[in-house]
Amino acid sequence: MRRFIEMQQKLLPDLVDVMRQRYMLLRSIDHLQPIGRRALAQELQSTERILRAEVDLLKETGLLHVTTAGMSLSEEGQRVLDELEPLVGELFGLTELAERLQRVLGIAEVIVVQGNADHSPWVKQELGRVGARVLKQYVREGDIVAVTGGTSIASVAQHLTPAPAFKGVQFVPARGGLGERVELQANTLASAMAAKTGGTYRLLHVPDRLHPEALQSLLREPQIKEVLALLKHARIVLHGIGDAVTMARRRSYSEAELRELEQAGAVSEAFGYYFNEAGETVHRMPTIGLQLEDVKKAEAVISIAGGESKAKAILSFAKQSCQNVLITDEGAARAILSA
Repeated sequence: MRRFIEMQQKLLPDLVDVMRQRYMLLRSIDHLQPIGRRALAQELQSTERILRAEVDLLKETGLLHVTTAGMSLSEEGQRVLDELEPLVGELFGLTELAERLQRVLGIAEVIVVQGNADHSPWVKQELGRVGARVLKQYVREGDIVAVTGGTSIASVAQHLTPAPAFKGVQFVPARGGLGERVELQANTLASAMAAKTGGTYRLLHVPDRLHPEALQSLLREPQIKEVLALLKHARIVLHGIGDAVTMARRRSYSEAELRELEQAGAVSEAFGYYFNEAGETVHRMPTIGLQLEDVKKAEAVISIAGGESKAKAILSFAKQSCQNVLITDEGAARAILSA
């Protein structure tokens, strides 16, 4: 396949670029439908004039429906997307990018999706779609799945569907609430995943950031003890990787605390741990939830993070050597490889 694509690029150098543009167009409509042309042009950082010709062609070939509500995929359009899926990695160089990242990061499986989540919000949906597919591949009946919060994991929840493998699966929040939007908190996402798959869930009703005295008091609560015991037996961990300062701001760190993090060289955050570029822990929050030693005991750790702004964070967390799968995008992949 790769040799065929190489020959095709020599004979018809523009063909792959055209296919890539039209695939991205169809995939973005798939995630955002129904969507108007102006809104889609903004999403793709294009112009309505350029987009009009592409949309007209795809409409004429029967791949798109265009109504007053906006554009959406036809059944034929969805079929074309599904059939292209196994070829996309080779066609657009994503397989090669993933292989290079595997070697650089030392992660068993790396999947790279098209685009850059920093510039195109629909890419986050693509990360979630692939994340849902990977989780379905790894999960087994009766598993405990620990999940964190955040936009990437929320996108996974949106794309989950029932499957026999999810029978008896219990989704457990990996940590308490960040104090952010409730729909992005781990509790909410654990319950949403259970609803989507037919599984069950538990909740962890504690703040994410706690005073040490409050932490010790809450650890003695029977319900919290039960949830923590489940987390220690989680076979699968599904989590995002955060930029250190961004995550600290979301947790309402003071300006003095933010300066301390920056001076310590913190670049990434996961599970309440802040790491520098060498992967060393430079700060640890007093928090209730999944601890790093528990993560390292899990059989499958699936990390999801995209956007070139996450490159340093992804590279930093990879040094923990606890990931089985990394799902990222071109923006982050290229930034990591050029670092």
